Amino acid sequence: QVQYAEPGGGLAQAGGSLKLSCVVSGSYHNLGAMAWYRQVTEKQRRLVARIQSKVGANFADSVKGRFAISRDNSKNMLYLQMDSLKNENTCVYYCKACPAVRIGSWSSYWGQGTQVTVSS
Repeated sequence: QVQYAEPGGGLAQAGGSLKLSCVVSGSYHNLGAMAWYRQVTEKQRRLVARIQSKVGANFADSVKGRFAISRDNSKNMLYLQMDSLKNENTCVYYCKACPAVRIGSWSSYWGQGTQVTVSS
């Protein structure tokens, strides 16, 4: 289960900042990879940023240098710091988690999505 721990998204001016957060409920052997996606079409979501222990983080080219992804494993939390926002960043964003409840047993969870609107 993935839920937004705090009201996420919202409205920001171009050049401003927003921070998204979500939490994965339950206790897991390994939190695995966690990521943020954006809705690009009615049927397609595209990766924005991903973070994985011992692997590090990777970002879509369009947000490199502006967005930062982080996690707090002790709280099962995932964050996306969005700086220098542009109008093109307006979208619905989704939190995704792929934890393992036990060794060899992996799951995949999606958040419900949160709207980010950037105005000029």
